[in-house]
Order: sequence, then C-alpha cells, then structure tokens
Amino acid sequence: MGLPRKTVVIILAFFAIYVIWGSTYLLNKIAVSELPAFKLAAIRFIVAGLLIFGIAKILKISIAITTEQLKNTIISGFLFLTFGNGVVVWSLNYVDSGFAALEISAQPLVVLILMRILQRKKISAMSLIGVVLGFTGIFLLVSQKQLIRQEGQITGMILIFVCMTSWAYASIFVGKANLPKNAFVNTGYQMLMGGFMLAIVSFCLGETWSSPLTWSTKVQWSMLGLTLFGSIVAFTAFNYLLKEVSPEKVATSTYVNPIIALILGWWVLNEQITLQSIIAAVILLTGVYFINSKRTFKTFKLRGIGR
Repeated sequence: MGLPRKTVVIILAFFAIYVIWGSTYLLNKIAVSELPAFKLAAIRFIVAGLLIFGIAKILKISIAITTEQLKNTIISGFLFLTFGNGVVVWSLNYVDSGFAALEISAQPLVVLILMRILQRKKISAMSLIGVVLGFTGIFLLVSQKQLIRQEGQITGMILIFVCMTSWAYASIFVGKANLPKNAFVNTGYQMLMGGFMLAIVSFCLGETWSSPLTWSTKVQWSMLGLTLFGSIVAFTAFNYLLKEVSPEKVATSTYVNPIIALILGWWVLNEQITLQSIIAAVILLTGVYFINSKRTFKTFKLRGIGR
C-alpha cells in the first residue's frame, strides 16, 4: 500500500522548506551583491504575490478575505517578510550565506522556548536534548575567531538573531491566527503585504530602484529562483505545514537549510567552510533527529497550535 495522499503532500512540503529554502541564502547573497537589500526583497515578494493571485484566478480559486484575515496577513507579512527576511538579506552584505543559515538554525530552540513562555507548553525530554545540541552547535559556530573578526560580522549576527526571533514568533502566531484557509491564497496575501511594507522601507532609506533589464544575468536568474521557488513554492509549503503540524516541527527546516547553504556557498561563492563549522552542522542535524524523534513521516498527525 502506498502512503496516504496527505502524508505524501506533507513529505513534499518538508522537502520544499528543507532544500529550496536552503538554496535561497545563496541566491540572496548573489542578488544583494548588486541590489539594495530591501528593494530586492520588496520586488521578490510583490511579484510573487501578484503571480499567486494570477494563478488563483486561472484556477478559479477564491481570494476573498475578511477584515480580520487581512489584518492577520499584514501582521504575519511584517514578522515573516518585512522584518524577518528583509533585515536578514541586508545582513548578507556582511555575513556569509552559510554562516547566516547556521545561525538561523537556532530558530527551533526559540520556538520551543516561546511556546513554553507564551503557552506553557511542556518541552519533552527528547526536545530538551535537541535544544542542548542546538545551542552547542551555535556556540561552536559563533566562537570561531577567524569569522567574527570580519568587519560588520558582529552587527550582522545580532540582527540575524533578532530576525530569527521574529520569524519564530510569527510561526506560533500563524499556527493559531484566523487566516485564509487556502495556503496558496494565504501565501499570496502575506507576500503582497510584506512586499509593500518592504517597498516603503526601501523608499524611506533612499535605495535606488532600477529596471530588471539592467541587472546582470546572474542576478536576474537569482531573482527568478527566489520568486518562483523560494517565495511561491516553499513559502506556500511552509504555510501549509504550519496548519498541519506543530510549529517546532516546521522550524526544524532551519537545521537542514544551513547544510544546503554551506555546500552551495562553498561550491558557488568559494565561501570558507571550517572544520568547526562542519562539526557544528553535524550537531545541529542531530538536533533535528531528537526534536522529531516522537513522530515519523508515517505518523504525521500533529495539529497546529490552537486546533
């Protein structure tokens, strides 16, 4: 017998947020080398949102939304995209893509802690082991002197940590918020709301806007990948998972993303991979096992918070 359809969809959704999002660090690093960070993110999300609504119209999917749902998409769009993504992209001016991904891998730990503080949710013994392994890996990462001595590295690390906390809180918020039931439509609204707010930030900062035709080929391809796969495919999968499994499980993508980011950053951009970074990555991946140890793909019946 084959796997149930819903289980297959969940597996594919996890593949999207694990692998596709792992590659977006490289794509953002390439794009931000030529484009202002907030402009880059604004264009990516606005175009993705418009494409989603265009596809929804073709497929005759209703994009109707209530006032409360619109308010919640504005909140989640800001936490996830305007702040949570926009500032991370800006930080890539100073931080290697693999390094940034490794730091953000601490997000599941923050999700667990926030759930404990905000909802008094008990943390299982296996999850506690995952937390310990996660913090151990992060310590090994940030204690590398050859990395933190680089100009702007400390500022970038601090900003990425704050953004990661914003994303973690948003994951909990989305799990219980009244949002459009269709994950595709929900993604479209969050993309548009977050993109418009990013555009406002970009104009307020005086960033220069230019035609995509003037961008280099590598930046054009990077933006295409970020928009179609990083935004539409992976973010839709992310929103779907937040309604089907618990936030701390979804947040484990930030453990796998760094491995993809490290490999691609080394392969394409010649970013340095130290032995200590490799050890940290192995420990972080081990943390995924312990956080997920109570459920396997064949028993994915976890519910989102508030259900």
